[in-house]
Amino acid sequence: MISNHATVKNWQAARNDGLKLSRRGLLAGLGTTLAVPSTTWADTLSARVESLAGAGLLRSYDVAGNAAFDRTQANCAYVYDNAVVGLALLAVGSREAAKRIGDALLQAQANDRAWHDGRLRNAYRAGRAPAQGPYPLSGWWDDASAHWAEDPYQAGIATGVLAWAMLLWIGLGPAYTRAALRAADFIETTLRGPNGFTGGFLGFEPNPQRITWVSTEHNIDLAAAFTALGRTGAAAHAARFVAAMWQPGEKRFAIGLRPDGSLNTDSAVDANIWPLLAANPRPDWRPALDWVLSHHGLPAGDIEGVDFNTDRDGIWLEGTAITALACTRLGKPQIAARLLQTLHNQTSPGGLIYAASTPTLTTGLSIGLDAQAADFLYYRRPHIAPTAWAILAERGATPFPI
Repeated sequence: MISNHATVKNWQAARNDGLKLSRRGLLAGLGTTLAVPSTTWADTLSARVESLAGAGLLRSYDVAGNAAFDRTQANCAYVYDNAVVGLALLAVGSREAAKRIGDALLQAQANDRAWHDGRLRNAYRAGRAPAQGPYPLSGWWDDASAHWAEDPYQAGIATGVLAWAMLLWIGLGPAYTRAALRAADFIETTLRGPNGFTGGFLGFEPNPQRITWVSTEHNIDLAAAFTALGRTGAAAHAARFVAAMWQPGEKRFAIGLRPDGSLNTDSAVDANIWPLLAANPRPDWRPALDWVLSHHGLPAGDIEGVDFNTDRDGIWLEGTAITALACTRLGKPQIAARLLQTLHNQTSPGGLIYAASTPTLTTGLSIGLDAQAADFLYYRRPHIAPTAWAILAERGATPFPI
């Protein structure tokens, strides 16, 4: 899932707010147990949902000051992050809390300010759902230009993000099936490509820019969601693309196709791990976990975390939780235990796990369509997504229905 957590205009300023750490400084302290809150991760997320006092969406990050990143994320609730939180809450039996998130996404789908075709935006205003009217988008006041600003990624739609909302609705049961089917209709009619389903749209109504690259990770999500909905043709179309991304020589998945249709051979944790989280993963794909541990894991010895990509400039805590879950399900309990300890060590005083072990963490991906800069970064802020995945990892619970 490539959920974007930096704005197009402000990423460089935000990155400069971080400190440049050496590899030694990066790894120092990972074995040191930090002060972990007395509440569990599930307690933390449940309490935050309860504080909404009704349907609503959680802010994705606990922001920390007036850096560019924090200004643009201060009221931002990413749909992917909230969907994973909902699935984690379902895994621990907190259905009513999960339902509040699912209900807010229902309302957002039904009450968009421009679209009425089943899509969702990538992000909305955090907090309780509005009593009436269009569901508000996230944004911030731009002092320099004296106007309310919105981010083109947050206002756009990523195919994989919509798939995760579908997975939450599927998990919540029949009352939410219509919303999931509407989303499926939108994806099938609008985003189906000759090879898999394309990336979505970037920007604002009425004419957002079409994203023509194709993501392995997005199509994994869709294959699961379409299968659960009985959309066998669409599921097979997505699954064929995923299978085509398997690189047998290296025993791992490529990240997808570039806009020109060429193979993007970069490696990402989610694209390699998520195919293994289905109920019965293909046996010949299981070495993808070994690839992640050997090419994304750090330090080189007893692995304590994984990076998003293979430059290993820091630990991506969401990916570490995802990998811990795969290790539990695929018979590597000792590695899973070490990864879970890292997640506990990287839990903030407020009870959320940080997004990254370093002030900034690179992914090698770009946010915009021109791919001139690898500007998709993670920042060391408490983040709901790795916290939700850690709950799933602790319980060995897959978020995929099949």
